[in-house]
Amino acid sequence: MSEKISENEYLGGRVRIRQPVKGYRAGVDPVLLAASVPARSGQTVLELGVGVGTAALCLNARVPDLNLTGVEIQPDYAALARENGALNKADLTVIEADLEALPDQVKSARFDHVMANPPYFDRAAGHAATDLGRETAMGEATPLKAWLEVAARRVTPKGYVSFIHRAERTQDLLRYLPKTLGSVQIQPLQPRTSRDAHLVILRARHSGKAPLRLHAPILMHEGRAHTSDAESYTAEIKAVLRDSAPLGMPD
Repeated sequence: MSEKISENEYLGGRVRIRQPVKGYRAGVDPVLLAASVPARSGQTVLELGVGVGTAALCLNARVPDLNLTGVEIQPDYAALARENGALNKADLTVIEADLEALPDQVKSARFDHVMANPPYFDRAAGHAATDLGRETAMGEATPLKAWLEVAARRVTPKGYVSFIHRAERTQDLLRYLPKTLGSVQIQPLQPRTSRDAHLVILRARHSGKAPLRLHAPILMHEGRAHTSDAESYTAEIKAVLRDSAPLGMPD
């Protein structure tokens, strides 16, 4: 990668991530996704659209001895994810591939957990970014339905699928959810008390039979408005972002 690279710390320095200075840069969303996955030591995890590896490596920092696999379509980001795996001494295999054309080594495997932070915005609706890396990461080219279908095929029976997405796409997440996935939980994430939820985490279980659960929103920031440059995360979110605490969703 010819672009300038920065090295950033996540989870209070427990995770170090090399990523482009320009283009798509990992924020809090992949950290929140990782915190929501109910993984246990020794399990297998597949991340679709692994990017530079932030979510997978944050999950690995919280839950030791995971076997991690990431699929990434962008060669430069896949290369950085491999670097970051080594940098963080994680068992992370990164496969450069389109999730709709997975190689046999992924298609022949099933995983205890499949997670994804898919592109949020529909390119057909006119959302685009000038930087190619950011546009690929944020602009939906592969339909959300395909992300969900691939996740459902790759998760083991009774395994979990976890997605983070924009709140307005909740109806799409539920509409396209394959019938093999049940016991659905929706966790809204609310920026402030004065604002609607802007993100949701969807968790579903292969062969799950429990009714859908819509949890009370988790509040991200203290106060009704952003009034200063000082950090305003709530204690729960600060524990997730700084101390590698799990996000408060039931297993």
